[in-house]
Amino acid sequence: MKPRISVITLGVDDLNRSLEFYRDGLGLSTEGIIGEEFEHGAVAFFDLQPSLKLALWNRKDIAYDTKLGVTPASPTDFTIGHNVGSQEEVDMVMKQAEEAGATIVVPPHETFWGGYSGYFQDPDKHVWEVVWNPAWELTE
Repeated sequence: MKPRISVITLGVDDLNRSLEFYRDGLGLSTEGIIGEEFEHGAVAFFDLQPSLKLALWNRKDIAYDTKLGVTPASPTDFTIGHNVGSQEEVDMVMKQAEEAGATIVVPPHETFWGGYSGYFQDPDKHVWEVVWNPAWELTE
């Protein structure tokens, strides 16, 4: 299998609330909610980087589409890593997320491996790590 991840979909309980958090609070680019004319189709897409989008879709609609039942959410099932170019940028993004309504679960700090990171949760408890890794060069 060639790795071709193009969409990361997060299940949400309130699509409008999550749209506001990611669009208005974090400043991610989106056309807003589309697909509302379909019974289980309302979704919001955000451009993250070339060939990668973030999708927000109601958890009940994901359950319907996958034929799986809705289960309790677990914030420790996975994290999303957002890499930045400096410790100062970690601090800035964490502050922006908090001002947008995120819950800071681990404040920015120096890591045991020589980096700098912090964790926040979005309104649906998805965990994001904002991290600066001095060994990784970012490409824009």
